[in-house]
Amino acid sequence: MKYGTWKIAGFDRTAAASLFRNGINPLVAVLLASRGITDTERAYKFIENDTSVVCDPYLMDDMDKAAARIKRAMESGEHIAVYGDYDVDGITSACLLASFFRDKGCNCEIYIPERMEEGYGVKTGAIDTLCAMGVTLIITVDCGITAIDEVKYAASVGVDMIITDHHECGEALPDAVAVVDPKRKGGSYPYSSLAGVGVAFKLICAVDGDGYESLLEKYGDLVAVGTIADVVPVTGENRLFIRRGLEMIKSKGRLGLKTLCEAAGIDRRQITAGNIGFSLAPRINAAGRLGFTDCARRLFMTEDEREAAELAERLCDLNRERQALEGEFFAQALEMLEKTPPRGLPIVLASGDWHQGITGIVASRLTERYGLPAIVICIKDGVGKGSCRSFGGFNMYEALEYSRDCILGFGGHEMAAGITIKEDRVDELRERLGRYYNEVAKMPPVPELKVDFEVTKPELLAIENVRALSLLEPFGTDNQSPVLCFKSAEVVSVLPICAGKHTKLWASLGGDVFECVFFSKTAEELGFTDGNRVDIAFTPQINEFRGRCSVQLNLIDAARA
Repeated sequence: MKYGTWKIAGFDRTAAASLFRNGINPLVAVLLASRGITDTERAYKFIENDTSVVCDPYLMDDMDKAAARIKRAMESGEHIAVYGDYDVDGITSACLLASFFRDKGCNCEIYIPERMEEGYGVKTGAIDTLCAMGVTLIITVDCGITAIDEVKYAASVGVDMIITDHHECGEALPDAVAVVDPKRKGGSYPYSSLAGVGVAFKLICAVDGDGYESLLEKYGDLVAVGTIADVVPVTGENRLFIRRGLEMIKSKGRLGLKTLCEAAGIDRRQITAGNIGFSLAPRINAAGRLGFTDCARRLFMTEDEREAAELAERLCDLNRERQALEGEFFAQALEMLEKTPPRGLPIVLASGDWHQGITGIVASRLTERYGLPAIVICIKDGVGKGSCRSFGGFNMYEALEYSRDCILGFGGHEMAAGITIKEDRVDELRERLGRYYNEVAKMPPVPELKVDFEVTKPELLAIENVRALSLLEPFGTDNQSPVLCFKSAEVVSVLPICAGKHTKLWASLGGDVFECVFFSKTAEELGFTDGNRVDIAFTPQINEFRGRCSVQLNLIDAARA
């Protein structure tokens, strides 16, 4: 088992029966009841994504100041620059804001720093470049909350700055015209979990003043892509934005996204949050990881079909290059961990041979494999830049705050962060994080798997019921894909697939046989043989192959019963 224990929530049978009697599909009713949604009205609001979740943008601190300054710039024809970041959230945020300004006839630049040469965040050299172009107002998106010195410098050369960000705020804030961040301490905005692109969208809602509906029709695809890619909670406003954005992509959407879907082999009319998270986002991120962010930016902004096709293919090529580098570095990381196992503590690895743009995705793969938080650091000239990824509810930002005296700098949020550290302090950081993990956060030594409920009646997994789970999409953080389990199912057959990298097996419960797939788990690692009694945890899905539909169980964990 990858997980130490399974925590099975179960469900209120009376509540589930009531939801079913009021017209909700039985499997959906049981899942909602398991997650505490037992009232019929609340259940329908969740399914239909009630628009009451949308908050007034002016509830966000400094939004009035930001909107007023932007309106003044638009009216007087000032040269505006949008300063973004090189990940999907940063690129979509920048393109969203620039598209809005250009649609309004404004002169607007997009500036996204080059990952290897400039690094993350606002830089004085970039301010000089924009100032020389005649820019008088810089608006940051998905960055800037720590740019205290840079904002002072901008003011000294006659450039105003508006900060929009969604990362955790320190004690001191930049002395900008406005600092718009839903995570501001003591802030009054009701929903603090927006992605950077969500904050940018609320900004244009405030400036435009005509409500969010018409703006989602124009820019909802960018909001959805950035929100999904940044792995923020899929609740409240985020969930509504993703749903509306997916609808836009299915029906029309911008040329660049349509072309990227085609290049990635995705049927745009059937696109899901999973398609974006696991297929499109890696392609867009590959541009930033390998130093070609401009490809992604141009793809989102182009209206030329030939250019869009060339850029989409370029992103696919970059993604293949990224995958090759990732595989090489991940193998090296595993080799390092074989020599020094993590022993139930956060993983901290550093090397001078790694590519800085790949550290985040390697860290993510390590968290998935070991069920532990991970930090992967690229060392150059005695200084390391690293990517941090959380796991199992561990607050990475608070852990870094606890360890701040051995780090040169850090920023991010509870799920992911970036750090800068001297090479000779890496061992100290590992020790400090281990202490925080055990003594402060008191995390379990082996991760716990949260299971919604145990399936005792196999008929609950009928095709029509599993198909109905789409009513609860999009899935993601805080609205996870359903995790169900069988206890003491019988293994009917085991088959290695894809050159043995994955395993397919058939399991029987109550006379019904289910096809199961365990990705990234070999048959040898699984160790099951025909006739074994096993406990399996899984997510059910519909498998369509050659016109035939069937229920398939994607295994998450398994063990002998």
